[in-house]
Amino acid sequence: METNLKQKDNSSYDNMSVGQFVLHVLQGILIGGGAIIPGISGGVLCVVFGIYQPMMAMIAHPFKSLRTYIKLFIPIIIGGFIGFVGLAKVMKLLIEASPSIAYSLFIGLVAGTIPALFKDAGKQGTSVKSWTGFVISLFFVFAFLSFVEKDISVSIVPNSWWYLFSGVLWGLSLVVPGLSTSSILVYMGLYEPMMGGVGDFNLGVIIPLFIGIAGIALISARFVNYVYERHFSIISHAILGVVLSSTLLIVTQYVIPELLGMSSIIISVVCFSIGFIIAWSMDRFGNKVKK
Repeated sequence: METNLKQKDNSSYDNMSVGQFVLHVLQGILIGGGAIIPGISGGVLCVVFGIYQPMMAMIAHPFKSLRTYIKLFIPIIIGGFIGFVGLAKVMKLLIEASPSIAYSLFIGLVAGTIPALFKDAGKQGTSVKSWTGFVISLFFVFAFLSFVEKDISVSIVPNSWWYLFSGVLWGLSLVVPGLSTSSILVYMGLYEPMMGGVGDFNLGVIIPLFIGIAGIALISARFVNYVYERHFSIISHAILGVVLSSTLLIVTQYVIPELLGMSSIIISVVCFSIGFIIAWSMDRFGNKVKK
């Protein structure tokens, strides 16, 4: 299974068209920008755009997978850098001005790809174990993230070591879809100074942050990739449960409290629709350029 997948992917990436390159840059921008928003998991968006499994293989076996996936990740890394650094200030200002707009947009983005995710998860068949994994992850992750959101409240003084710690948390959210650690950083008092440092391209913030992200990703990715390859259907459905639970949590704890009147409801619905249309359009565009 793994060999066939790699042969297919390698051929596809070697013959990447301009349209595919642009698509992957756009996906990288959304992943980089989405990772900044509390409640949004960069790993979820990697799943949404179908690059999670190649990313895990690339991190877990960099030398073995380099030739296969390098052409895929060049545009994604470019886009991710633009999205993460270039949109840091914009996202910070947008969340401060109207959290419901930012979150509604990204919820629409995730919702627009849910049907495709279910289709992909079932491409090797489904079983009772698959749906059991889905249900367990749905309820467990929702309960766990709800606990984190309500019960963690700490304030510390930011420094290089804490930015390294922040990178470790962000790296976990990249490797484990749905595990959004940005909300934890908000409560620790690290989120805003970190976003300011990233937006201002402060190397004292960026270097320890990315060391933490890369370090934890390299340490944990091989195990995640090992389990994924051997239990594809179960893990895929479990990840779907994580995607849905984290999205529901964003709705209940970030969007609904901001709906204070009919105008805010209408704006949130419009933003959700825009996100949904973007996701649907990118999925169709992606399918078209792959043909």
